[in-house]
Amino acid sequence: MTDLNVAPEGIENNMKALTLRRYGKSPDIGFADVPLPAIKPNELLVRVHAAGLNPIDNMIPKGTFKPILKFRLPATLGSDIAGVVTEVGSRVTRFKPGDAIFASLFDLDRGSLAEFAAVPESVAALKPANLDFVQAASIPMVGLTSWQALKNRADIRAGQKVFIPAGAGGIGTFAIQLARHFGARVGTTTSTDNVPLVTRLGADEVVDYRKQEFEQVLRGYDVVLGTLRGDVVEKSIDILKPGGKIVSLVGPLDAAFARLRRLNVFLAFVFGMMSRKIMRLAEKREVNYSFLFVHPDGDQLAEIGKLLESECIRPVIDKVFPFEKAKEALEYLDQGRAKGKVVVQVRE
Repeated sequence: MTDLNVAPEGIENNMKALTLRRYGKSPDIGFADVPLPAIKPNELLVRVHAAGLNPIDNMIPKGTFKPILKFRLPATLGSDIAGVVTEVGSRVTRFKPGDAIFASLFDLDRGSLAEFAAVPESVAALKPANLDFVQAASIPMVGLTSWQALKNRADIRAGQKVFIPAGAGGIGTFAIQLARHFGARVGTTTSTDNVPLVTRLGADEVVDYRKQEFEQVLRGYDVVLGTLRGDVVEKSIDILKPGGKIVSLVGPLDAAFARLRRLNVFLAFVFGMMSRKIMRLAEKREVNYSFLFVHPDGDQLAEIGKLLESECIRPVIDKVFPFEKAKEALEYLDQGRAKGKVVVQVRE
């Protein structure tokens, strides 16, 4: 065990990482040699084998969440991680060197697009034995987001109807499978070419957005998972039953979120104004709106791991990039055309 910033035997004191050096519309992103992470007593030092990418990994460098997510620049990018434990802190009890783990580092002021990462024990789970590192790295953010939105926030139940737009995307491909596991019926939107994919994943009602408007086709839904920006969240109010719920992952942010994050009064006011229209529309239709910001949770990830091991849910991966092409991987993801997840393979 070690709590010191000393490289384990055979490991250099520095490592390569993809870092953000400046926020902006054209952020300064590039590879850098950075010190090996120092682990605290409750942390694991993990040799990263793969890192999954998520849309927020492109939003953070642009400064979108700068008032909320606090990074000390230069900051390592990426959130999802799968790798092997090389060292454990003195208070770690659930993991040992050699364990294969996966985790989300989101909102922890550290990143996964690096050769090593310091991972708090509380956010890690053992990698499902039937998944390789690339598959495991595709799961944490979308898995935890879906779990916290559908199970914890919306409390979906068997027989309910859940609308999950953009069913072929990273979050959609996982959320559809999880909702079906909970016994819900699922509606989604996608392009013509992706109809077979979302149907295979378990979608019951599929709207080809190139041919129809979902709000003119779907009715009687209990839950909407907001995954797309623009006016999709507002339009989805029309497909909900009275008493239905919208759990939005894309905003607008609301005052409840500001209170949860213990943000200042000014930001609470700003977020309240940002969500005023959607709140008014929701109240008129007698439905509930809330914004969800995912948080890392190793226990929840372990539960998700059981579903993956039993093959109730399967990873859907669009493309895998080598570590040296990590910046290109982010650019590819930003195009919004991926079917499933984009993953960076850090180590063969």
